[in-house]
Amino acid sequence: MTQMNVEMILDQLVAFPTVVGTPNHAIVDWIAEYCRSYGAAVSVLTGPEGDRSNLFVTIGPSQGRGYILSGHMDVVPAREDGWTSDPFNLRRSGDRLFGRGTSDMKGFLACALAAVPKLAVQDLRRPLHLAFSYDEEAGCRGVPHLLAALPRLCDTPLGAIIGEPSRLQAVRAHKGKAAARLEVTGRSGHSSRPDLGLNAVHAMAGIVAQVVAYGRQLEQGPLDPQFEPPCSTLQVGVIQGGQSVNIIPDRSIAEVELRAVPGTSPVALLEPMKAALLALRDSGYQVAWHDLTTYPGLSLPEDCALAALLADLTRQPVLPAVSYGTEAGLYQQAGINAIICGPGDIGRAHKPDEYIETTELTACQSLIEALGDRLAA
Repeated sequence: MTQMNVEMILDQLVAFPTVVGTPNHAIVDWIAEYCRSYGAAVSVLTGPEGDRSNLFVTIGPSQGRGYILSGHMDVVPAREDGWTSDPFNLRRSGDRLFGRGTSDMKGFLACALAAVPKLAVQDLRRPLHLAFSYDEEAGCRGVPHLLAALPRLCDTPLGAIIGEPSRLQAVRAHKGKAAARLEVTGRSGHSSRPDLGLNAVHAMAGIVAQVVAYGRQLEQGPLDPQFEPPCSTLQVGVIQGGQSVNIIPDRSIAEVELRAVPGTSPVALLEPMKAALLALRDSGYQVAWHDLTTYPGLSLPEDCALAALLADLTRQPVLPAVSYGTEAGLYQQAGINAIICGPGDIGRAHKPDEYIETTELTACQSLIEALGDRLAA
C-alpha cells in the first residue's frame, strides 16, 4: 500500500459512513489491510450482531506488556441542519478539516494509523496495540466484547490511552452513566369517562415528578469537586404518550439518564426509580423497565505512572476530569489503567460542520511516535 499522510488517511476514514448501529465491515477491512501491509498482527473480532466488528492490532513483539491506543470507529448520525458540505466527504478550509467524526474520533484513528509506518520499522521492545471498537456512541456496546478477548490477544497492558477529543491534554476521570427506557401501559377509553380508563400519561407524569425530585436529592452528594457539576445528575430526556386529546392514553414511554461521580454505581443509583415504576402495578398498570446503556466512571490516581507518562509526552499538566463519558472506565474495570488523551475538541463533536485542525493531527501523530520511541528504548 502506498504510504499515506494523516490527512489522506482521515479522508479515507471519514468516507466510510459508519453511523452507530450500522454495519462497519468496510472500514474494518480497510484498516486491517492497511496495518497488515506494514507487517502488523491484526485480529478482526466480530461482535454478536454479526455485521460489525472490533479490531485489534499489534505492532512490535507479540509478548510483553505494552500500551493500547483505543478509539471507536462509529460516529453519530449527520442529519442535523447546518452542514455546509457532505458530512462524509472530508473538506479542507485553511487549517480546518471538516467532516463527521473528524474530532470524535476518526482524527485519533488517523493519527495512530499514520504512525504505523514509523512504528513498524522500529525495534520495539514492548508492543503497541491499536484497539478500535464499534457502537461506542450507543453506550460503549462494542468494547466489552473486545475486552473479553484481550487475555488471548496480548499480555496485560501497562495502560490504555483513549483518544477521545481532549485538545491533546490527558484527563484522569469522568462520570459513569446508566440510561433506561420506562414503559407504562394503562387502559384506553373516551376522555369523557376517565373513571373507566387508566391514563398512562398521568401515571408517567407521576414517575417524572419523582425523577425530578430524586435528581435534586442527588445534588446533595456524594460530591466530587473535580466535576462540573460536582454531583451525580439525573434527567428525563424523552417522553411520549397519547394520540388525541379526547382519548385516554393507554401507553406512555420515557427515557432517563443518570451520570454518576466515580465511586458510585449509576445502575445502583437508578434503582429507586425502577422501584417507583414497578409500584404502578399496584394501581393496575402494566410496566416495563429496559436498560439501554451503562458504563462505569473513570478514576485514575493522580500519582499513577500512566498519568506521569502522558504529562511527559504532552508537556502539559493532566486534567483531573471531564464531563463526557468514554470507554476508559471499562478498561479500568477490566484491570487496565486508562487515561483520555486525543486531538480535537469535544465542543465540536455531534454538531454540523464538525472539524479538526491539521496542527492537532500533526501533534497527536508526533505524540504517538514519541510513545513508540519510549517502547524502543
